[in-house]
Amino acid sequence: MKTNHTRNRFILFFAVLLAMLALDGCAGFFNRDAMRVSVAGIEPLEGQGLEMRFAVKLRVQNPNDAPIDFDGVALDLDLNGRAFASGVSDQRGTVPRFGETIVSVPVTVSAFSVARQAFGFANGDTVSKVSYAVRGRLAGGAFGGARFSDTGYVDLPGMGASGY
Repeated sequence: MKTNHTRNRFILFFAVLLAMLALDGCAGFFNRDAMRVSVAGIEPLEGQGLEMRFAVKLRVQNPNDAPIDFDGVALDLDLNGRAFASGVSDQRGTVPRFGETIVSVPVTVSAFSVARQAFGFANGDTVSKVSYAVRGRLAGGAFGGARFSDTGYVDLPGMGASGY
């Protein structure tokens, strides 16, 4: 009877330890810094029907002393706090130690997303900047990859208050 109790406590301890390691993530476990991901550019692609397509270029920086392999990318792009585009890529690669690489992800913008943004601009406010937020995940590695996010503003030329 006592052996079962000891075994159950060991299993519980082991399960809690695994949960703590999973919550801590591989960066903390291996003393790794998080990757830095930022939007490097956006280029138009050929769309179909009512959709628009773009290639979002992400600059991925690795501030660690070991290379990071990835096998797939997923991202969501918001404009002015509203969902705008999403995309995935099965691109594979390696971000070298203390290095960087550019990853291109094709994203799709539906006609409804464009209409939602247009109605947001139609309220009469003068807009000179558009806020964006990019969230996503680089897949791969021993622990399933890493999440990333980036926010910022895009200046719209000639759209300021004195841009008549």
